[in-house]
Amino acid sequence: MNNNKKSLTARLDQIIPKIESADFLNNQGLGNEIGFYVFDYQAESELVVREHIAFMTDKMQKRGRTFTSINLFEVVLEMLETRNLTERAFKTQKERGDDALFKALKGPLEQNRVAEFIANKIVLDNSGDSKTEFILLHGLGSAWPIIRGHGLLNALHAKVGNVPTVLFYPGEWDGLTLKAFSTMDGNGYYRAFKLVP
Repeated sequence: MNNNKKSLTARLDQIIPKIESADFLNNQGLGNEIGFYVFDYQAESELVVREHIAFMTDKMQKRGRTFTSINLFEVVLEMLETRNLTERAFKTQKERGDDALFKALKGPLEQNRVAEFIANKIVLDNSGDSKTEFILLHGLGSAWPIIRGHGLLNALHAKVGNVPTVLFYPGEWDGLTLKAFSTMDGNGYYRAFKLVP
């Protein structure tokens, strides 16, 4: 096992204890900031992270945790489907290419609309007596560039209140800049904390 994989495995193993801590759940020790967190990882580790998210969600559900786990790629598909845009999107991509598709989807899948859609899913999950303790956002690599990490987090600030939120990010997060896939130019963002160093 190489050092990078060992390091990622060690970091992944720290997620549940961090998420289940009172500080995380109560937004404590954040200096009056919203409890937004980023778990960054190398894009080539996507499958390992995806498997760990499935393992974690199963384990935390069995422990009685109430949370919302959202695959951002599935959100894109669901939003297209609810607006009857799926077939048109496939046709645009096939006939005119990726750039034309991206341009066509910028309006319907604008970051504030995506954030609103996510917020509505959380409200639905809050029906009854259960209250969402935290939100896990993953699948960003599959939804990129339609959904961008910094744009989504900015749009979500006003919509999820004090619910701690974790974005699993395929790239680098240095506390000031999100750099998708560790190769793209970074986008400035400063209102999130690194979930696990």
